[in-house]
Amino acid sequence: MTRPRRPAAFLDRDGTIIHDTGYVGKEASVSLVPGAGAAIRRLNEAGIPVVVVTNQSGIARGLFTMADYDDVRAHVDALLAEQGARLDGHYMCPHHPEVDGPCECRKPGLLLFRRAADEHALDLGRSVFIGDRWRDAAPATALGGLGLLVLAPSTPPGDADHARADGIAVVSSLGEAVDRFLAALPASNATQ
Repeated sequence: MTRPRRPAAFLDRDGTIIHDTGYVGKEASVSLVPGAGAAIRRLNEAGIPVVVVTNQSGIARGLFTMADYDDVRAHVDALLAEQGARLDGHYMCPHHPEVDGPCECRKPGLLLFRRAADEHALDLGRSVFIGDRWRDAAPATALGGLGLLVLAPSTPPGDADHARADGIAVVSSLGEAVDRFLAALPASNATQ
């Protein structure tokens, strides 16, 4: 029997959940964006799987290792747990086009989103794609979900205009993004 597919929240990590300090490879440089834990907890309470999809080109560039990434991932999980929040999946692209050539997993590529959907029985067309850069929310355009760009200090110049041109809404915080998604999602669809 096939499990029914559920909507999910696909979140970028650096600049959306944690402060983007540039190639975050050490636990000591990790701090949650204010309100991120509460926003993720609201998704958890609504029965929405929360999945991180992140580009980590610092690995390809030799700035940190896979072990460093795993340490930071575990630390982020621990910080969120302190706030009663959890992430249901982590998907990461370690590549950079200048080092590795093109790949299908680097956002705005769709490979990691499709992999997560297959592994967690997620409905991409009813999901939300949230991040501080255009490329984080852009998969919504191809996959049929809701794309939301969170303005942050790490948002590149021009990304908000690019997002709006693609029909991606621009919001001021992860909390506002979660509010919009939950308001747009029929209550009966949250856990189906």
